[in-house]
Amino acid sequence: MRHSTLRQLEVFETIARLGSFTRAAEELFLTQPTVSMQIKKLTDAVGLTLFEQVGKKIYLTDAGRALHQTCRDIFEHLARFEMVAADMKGLKAGKLRLAVVTTAKYFAPRLLGMFCQQYPGVEVSLKVANRECLLERLADNQDDLYILGQPPEEVDAVAQAFLENPLVVLAPINHPLANKKRISLKRIAEEPFLSREPGSGTRIATERIFSEQGLKLKIRMELGSNEAIKQTIIGGLGISVLSHHTLGLDASMGQLAVLDVEGFPIHRHWYYAYPSGKQLSIVAQAFLGYLQQAPRFLVEGSSQYANISH
Repeated sequence: MRHSTLRQLEVFETIARLGSFTRAAEELFLTQPTVSMQIKKLTDAVGLTLFEQVGKKIYLTDAGRALHQTCRDIFEHLARFEMVAADMKGLKAGKLRLAVVTTAKYFAPRLLGMFCQQYPGVEVSLKVANRECLLERLADNQDDLYILGQPPEEVDAVAQAFLENPLVVLAPINHPLANKKRISLKRIAEEPFLSREPGSGTRIATERIFSEQGLKLKIRMELGSNEAIKQTIIGGLGISVLSHHTLGLDASMGQLAVLDVEGFPIHRHWYYAYPSGKQLSIVAQAFLGYLQQAPRFLVEGSSQYANISH
């Protein structure tokens, strides 16, 4: 193993991550024979088989899985050193891997954009996924930081609220309830309801407030994205509860109405999280400091919400 090179480990890690020699060659800008040769040299050095092929798919062997974790640790330490060296030079450089739940995509890119303007030497990767997928990534420590709509109680992690996330009831602008005041939850429960998939933080919070009053929503349709829900509301197929951060331009264009419902908005928060015991990189620590200022950075979005007429 001592004679193995970092390049061989990089090739191995890429194949293990992508599950494909071909895709690894494309990502690394190498020919497939070169990739195969590097893996043969590494396998000879280890003295154990690292991959096994079943049908057209390749899988890591036990030795391969152990080496993959070792590679990830090595590259994480090297990346941390590069950031420390850059910090000693008075620079902020390195990579920030951020993963966010679907709804956070409405504000996370703005925060990242402003952060990168301040620190142009930082390379950013952004993963957008549903909560279930995000929790899997968090448990596997695949990213530096995570943004979720509720604390990740299913995983041993550090979590901290950093931004308000009010949930509002949305209906088409011409809905009979659009101009009503103090609409009861019982009346809302009579309406056909559009919902995110089970496990969604928004759905959990919404169902909780109705169940506390002994009410059950009449879910007409489950949709996999907030955009699909908004378009379905506009189409007149039902009402829904979404984060006000999802409103964007649709509200100002007059296609959606925020209903005045008792108990709403539901006052929730956005949380950042990372695995317990994880040593954050200098760049990740800098971004956490940036997140603490998120309410000020996103004040324009908050004013948009305030100006929406009920």
